[in-house]
Amino acid sequence: MQSTAIAADSFLARIVSHKRDELTQTQKKMPLAALQQMAQSQAAPRDFRRALTAGKNLAVIAEMKKSSPSAGVLREDFTPVALAKSYAAHGAAALSILTDEKFFGGNLENLQKARTVCTLPILRKDFILQPYQIWEARAFGADAILLIVAMLDRSQLFELLFAAAETGVQALVEVHDEAELDRALLAGANLIGINNRNLQTFEVTLETTERLSNLIPASCVRVAESGIKSRQDVGRMAACGVDAILVGSHLMRQADPGQALVELTGVPRR
Repeated sequence: MQSTAIAADSFLARIVSHKRDELTQTQKKMPLAALQQMAQSQAAPRDFRRALTAGKNLAVIAEMKKSSPSAGVLREDFTPVALAKSYAAHGAAALSILTDEKFFGGNLENLQKARTVCTLPILRKDFILQPYQIWEARAFGADAILLIVAMLDRSQLFELLFAAAETGVQALVEVHDEAELDRALLAGANLIGINNRNLQTFEVTLETTERLSNLIPASCVRVAESGIKSRQDVGRMAACGVDAILVGSHLMRQADPGQALVELTGVPRR
């Protein structure tokens, strides 16, 4: 059932509708049992949460995405293997890889390729609606998955968090307002992503993290997402008490994403 939080005419609603259709076709090609067998053949998942809290500095989750609905193509020269190596060499704590094809130009093979050359934990970033996709993430080598509260009702969120625990991956649960944060915490999420981008209007403001961060219990890991473009922005997020930041579009636009990453690392946590 579609979350009532999604406006019927919003872009997020279009994405969810397409994802449901896509899943129907995918499951015909790859039955769940086959995915589970693939997942069980993978090495044990890496500890995404621990990677975000190790050390005294704010951790950076470096993201790979070829394009986005709001910005179009971000990077023509998109090579997952080279990007994974560069991010790992320049201080990333973890990777985030967009696997949605229609809207972000990604696929699971990109994640699989990065996994072969990188020891960092990898977050599968996609629009996850069913436990099938969590098994799919693990089968292709992901260590963590993104759950977007805005597109999930209460029962879906509980179901997907349970499936993540069963599969062995960690769940970054994404919110962008107080009501979504309440739902995430009620469901037992302990790894909270604060998205500075409103997924229905696509407006971005770092004030979202500033507003929500202090409402999150100290027992949770806090990740600021979207709109972070400079060391000054990183400092602003650190002042909110977050543990990590996720940066994608800014890095993808740079001639040397790895070198651009260096400029965002080394900022102490509050």
